Amino acid sequence: MFQAAAKTLWVASTSSRGALTALRHYCKKTTSKLRVSEAVSGTEVGRKIKVQGWVRSVRPQKANLFLHVNDGSSLQSLQIVASSELSNPSLTFGSAIEVTGTLKKSPNQKQPVELEAEQIHVVGECNPVDFPFKIKERHSLEYLRQYPHLRCRTNAFSSLLRVRSEATTAIHSYFKENAFVQIHTPVITSNDCEGAGELFQVELTSTPQLSPQPSGPENNEDENFFSVPAFLTVSGQLHLEVMSGAFSKVYSFGPTFRAENSQSRRHLAEFYMVEAEVAFTQSLEDLTRVMEDMFRSATEHVLAHCAEDVDLFHKHVTPGHREIVDSMLKKKFPVITYSEAIDILNRCSEKFAFPTHWGCDLQTEHEKYLVKHCGNIPVFVTDYPYNLKPFYARDNQDHPEHTAAAVDLLVPGVGELCGGSLREERLDLLRARLEEVGLEETYSWYLDLRRFGSVPHGGFGLGFERYLQCILGVENIKDVIPFPRFSHSCLL
Repeated sequence: MFQAAAKTLWVASTSSRGALTALRHYCKKTTSKLRVSEAVSGTEVGRKIKVQGWVRSVRPQKANLFLHVNDGSSLQSLQIVASSELSNPSLTFGSAIEVTGTLKKSPNQKQPVELEAEQIHVVGECNPVDFPFKIKERHSLEYLRQYPHLRCRTNAFSSLLRVRSEATTAIHSYFKENAFVQIHTPVITSNDCEGAGELFQVELTSTPQLSPQPSGPENNEDENFFSVPAFLTVSGQLHLEVMSGAFSKVYSFGPTFRAENSQSRRHLAEFYMVEAEVAFTQSLEDLTRVMEDMFRSATEHVLAHCAEDVDLFHKHVTPGHREIVDSMLKKKFPVITYSEAIDILNRCSEKFAFPTHWGCDLQTEHEKYLVKHCGNIPVFVTDYPYNLKPFYARDNQDHPEHTAAAVDLLVPGVGELCGGSLREERLDLLRARLEEVGLEETYSWYLDLRRFGSVPHGGFGLGFERYLQCILGVENIKDVIPFPRFSHSCLL
């Protein structure tokens, strides 16, 4: 094909105008495979193209057949106009097809272009009677949740996945632009960062053997594969702290696991965490600045690059939520201390299921009230009681109340989105805390970090699925992840 093109251009090379004309003529003759998003942009009008995708609607008429095809590249579908002679009984809603034809401007103002089909090939048939999603019906997110293997075929969930993908890109871009080094922290670990004991233990299993195996340490089923108990990670924080001894700014973005027996709308057994660690800092303001800047940067990026997908949610799934998102981006996030938060909760007239007093852990109902009290925008809560925080949180020794230099970011509709702290870099205080909780031997390596070139540092973690809930207004966390895992549910 390229040799023929070269020959055509060589013959026409007697003038540059002739070469250009020949090139245009050759390009019009060839068939380009385009994504639907490229086709509907209208830049290839007049070209012969091929598109592949799934039928979103079918409208047969006496002389013509009208189809809408989508391939997941865009919320918009491409209209196909074909002669009724190309109609096929297997050309139904949900079927996978390949269409070749000429892209033309559409007389319909609702769409810029349409594809005048010359050939339609049904790649995969779909029985619309058995297919759980019905044409022109807007299914709820709860209904779609029943079909994790099929819900990506719907407009709502395909929009969610595009937003999720773009938000991932935006977060990586933010860290790269701000000189953070990405670290791939392990999924299998021997430590419990949070200290809550909600871990999935990794066990070695083997297929049944046809003949007896010799006994010995190497075949002892009770032996740990790693020689020590191993678990799926609940956080990459401690590994990032290791790296902050060599890099001033590091981050990770990956899966984490919690063995919580919870059916709530804000918890999963497997979810994604964005975690960052900053060295040479003694101020919570350094951490809150990164949290707020990352939130704004990522959200502005998503709104700019996924406008149609976000609008679908804000108009049809969570109407009115766009005003909340715009308000979050316009105003600076306020900062209150934990003590101020308890005073606000104690003075309010609202009745809580969990009573509030200094020293209690804030529950979701408390967090949501504090967000509303502060104008329904994200709010930082700092300086929590020392005993509420893990062993690595820095002791605020200069505070009259025993508090830790810890901070949570609370957001509308969700509650806690980020949690972080300055880390205890003082060896004597850290050793005393580990002795107090009986972990000095387990975390002897962690003490080494303070013995050899330690610096003041701090970090935080952000729940990625909760971030998506926040900007889209989605109530249930199971609706913002492709394949949700939670107690008594591990489909696929």
